Amino acid sequence: MYNLVVKDLKLGVNPMFFVLPLLTGALMLVPAWLYFLVPLYFCWLTIPYMFAGFRTQNDLIFTSMMPVTKKDMVKARVSVIVIMELLHIVIAMIYGMITLRLYPNMIYYFFAPHLGFWGLCFVMLAIFNLIFISLYYKTAYKYGGATTAGIAAAMIFAGAAQWLGIRDSDVYDIFNGTGADNLALQTSILIAGIVIFIGFTMMAYRIAIKRFLKVEI
Repeated sequence: MYNLVVKDLKLGVNPMFFVLPLLTGALMLVPAWLYFLVPLYFCWLTIPYMFAGFRTQNDLIFTSMMPVTKKDMVKARVSVIVIMELLHIVIAMIYGMITLRLYPNMIYYFFAPHLGFWGLCFVMLAIFNLIFISLYYKTAYKYGGATTAGIAAAMIFAGAAQWLGIRDSDVYDIFNGTGADNLALQTSILIAGIVIFIGFTMMAYRIAIKRFLKVEI
């Protein structure tokens, strides 16, 4: 499985996608911006272009000719997705910490990039993974519909969360008000988001294996 991950990262993923998180993450430096858009660039750009590359390279047939199981193929591909997601979100978090120090007195209309916000971002990516991975492995070839559905679900969550943060004063206070200075609260939200991310991704992985075993290559 490790060799499959290395194969995907070296041959299947364009080197530009390792640079992209540095470029999209820099958008975190824009004062009081809608920061949900930054991790969404992973869904909008990295996933469709990466899987288009796999399809163009006929990676499915190539990998199936190797002495590996279908389970390992799914595990490796999901691992690559998670690696790329973590690369995007960790770099964005670093930029976010810089933003909080550059603009300490900024008044935020949208969510500020405190730890709790990143917990919401992990939930957003968790939803994307659950839908995209599950749908993609119905064929392990057609990625368009799965990508569209995953992006739509992630954007709906982000939009609903941000709308709630604007409309509900209690939610706003948690992420932008006095709650933002409560390290225990912010850390708890982040950990909860990470747990949901792991849980949803594992669920998607199991669904993907069951569906991929039925796919005729």
